[in-house]
Amino acid sequence: MTGLHARPFSSLLVANRGEIAVRVISAARAMGLRTVAVYSDADVGALHVEQAAEAVRIGPTPAAQSYLSIEALLRAAAQTGAEAVHPGYGFLSERADFARAVTEAGLVWVGPPADVIERMGRKDRARTVALAAGVPVVLSHPLPDLSPAHGVLAPSPGDNFGGELAYPVLVKAVAGGGGKGMRIVRDPADLGAAVEAARREARHAFGDGTMLLERFVEAGRHVEVQVLADTHGAVLHLHERDCSVQRRHQKVLEESPAPTISADLRERLCSAATELAREVGYVGAGTVEFLVAGEEFFFLEMNTRLQVEHPVTEAVTGIDLVRLQLQVAAGEPLPLTQPAIGVTGHAIEARVYAEDPYAGFLPQAGRAGHVDWPVEHARVDAALRAGEEVSTAYDPILGKVTVQAPTRAAAITGLTVALDHTVVTGVSTNVGFVRELVAGAEFADAQIHTGWLDSDPAARAYLQHPALPEGAWGQAARHLLTERPAAETSHPFGAGDGWRGAADPAPPRVLLRHNGSTRFVSGAEQVEQAFRVHASTAAVEVVHHGHVYVLQRPDALGVAGQHPAATERDVTAPMPGTVLAVHVVAGERVDAGAALGVLEAMKMELTLTAPTTGEVTFAGVAVGDQVPIGHVLFTVEPLDEA
Repeated sequence: MTGLHARPFSSLLVANRGEIAVRVISAARAMGLRTVAVYSDADVGALHVEQAAEAVRIGPTPAAQSYLSIEALLRAAAQTGAEAVHPGYGFLSERADFARAVTEAGLVWVGPPADVIERMGRKDRARTVALAAGVPVVLSHPLPDLSPAHGVLAPSPGDNFGGELAYPVLVKAVAGGGGKGMRIVRDPADLGAAVEAARREARHAFGDGTMLLERFVEAGRHVEVQVLADTHGAVLHLHERDCSVQRRHQKVLEESPAPTISADLRERLCSAATELAREVGYVGAGTVEFLVAGEEFFFLEMNTRLQVEHPVTEAVTGIDLVRLQLQVAAGEPLPLTQPAIGVTGHAIEARVYAEDPYAGFLPQAGRAGHVDWPVEHARVDAALRAGEEVSTAYDPILGKVTVQAPTRAAAITGLTVALDHTVVTGVSTNVGFVRELVAGAEFADAQIHTGWLDSDPAARAYLQHPALPEGAWGQAARHLLTERPAAETSHPFGAGDGWRGAADPAPPRVLLRHNGSTRFVSGAEQVEQAFRVHASTAAVEVVHHGHVYVLQRPDALGVAGQHPAATERDVTAPMPGTVLAVHVVAGERVDAGAALGVLEAMKMELTLTAPTTGEVTFAGVAVGDQVPIGHVLFTVEPLDEA
């Protein structure tokens, strides 16, 4: 390939934010490139801004006006004299119009050609490429209008399903990825609603509501192959990753090599991936995703960019993928041959998200308190620091923790230890949940498939927040009594430690409350477990196995307890977000479970439903409102049955 797509460059603009921007900037700086960061108003003090040689504001916080603005990004490149653009992942990384605009502006695009992104970015066109390359695909059907009477597909020429679908099926957006615009349908009666919800989500996330129906393979595993190609005809694979631990099609854990596939299947998967990349004329780093069932495999899609989980491949191969991306974009041939790319040991990556696993994985937001990444125990790809705001304006991923070890068992142990040393307070995360999952018997036995977390009864134990460990009371008290601020100890009546003026004073104690239970705790209790403790004026945060437990201090410095909880009649915001729809007005009668409105955060939609049959006495929001977590949106008064 010749022309503007690949040629030497000395400066690079990174059109992204967060940990991936930090990762790319680090690799580019190591190669001697001048780096340019871009930022929205929300990221003015972000780590990627600090690490780049130059940084440019591209707009306000909303992504549509900043990180998704092609015009703003090209203007930043022109302003700084950047010669190349790396899109990272997410945002515009798989947008053919962005790749085309970059090259038309005379810049080098770090990624595949725009026409390749266009073909592989739509799942229907990608299937055609896969078939031409001889790669097996799942039976599918383009989604025409539904029959209102039956909620099933009307027969059409070339219908692989023969008109009446064999359930379960997967409703899938042909554009985008990341689990957006996807719904599993097991009952024909649910198909219409599933298509409507998936299409709305896809239009919001990708600007394209075109849908596809696929045969849904139960208990399949998600195995993907990392490919790399240069402009001189070389197409290589860097072996496979297993990404079967997912919730609602979003990956949670990734590992390499895949623990459950045979040597023959591994060879066939890697060969299929390279043939597909060669067929489409691929350039740069990409990932071919497959669904594996036994010794069968089916092409799912191709991600025409760097993957979130690329660190596990780098860990077992010893290859810097970002560096090779930049070298390929500069027109250099790959300095590798296929026989030279081996695998050493085993690597596992855990994604750290701002979400509540015990409330349906709803996105969370807020200001981070203490942030400690386990840099002594693992590779950490992260940009979040203490005191920074986590916004619902962007993807909820906060960072990634990756451990490589000689064996899978050793990697599991190492990652468990690393997650024990991962602390993020102030905003709810999935750290504790992922830690328990990694240490669990099912993951150790590699018995988890793509639908396991969403449907398997054995997964329910992981979806229940563990009770406060008994030793946490004493550990919190000990921390307060030995490390409490001087302002609290300057007067005996302000200490909250059980002080009294008798000749034989009681042992120092503090008053603590957790989930309705209140205790005076002396701090003399023996604690056998390891805890991380952080205290503020009104509370103590105790971290154990990645879980953050908040113990309130109701008498500390006269600080009041929590605000009164909403009543059972109130429908509150379970996550901070934007109101997309309001379906009721005050005075309207509704049935239990009826849809009251729709809330959106981080491209995820949640339908809010009536808690009981009754009358809507309060509907306090409008479309477009930004609401915090816990905000009362609706109130439904039960009907008087008398």
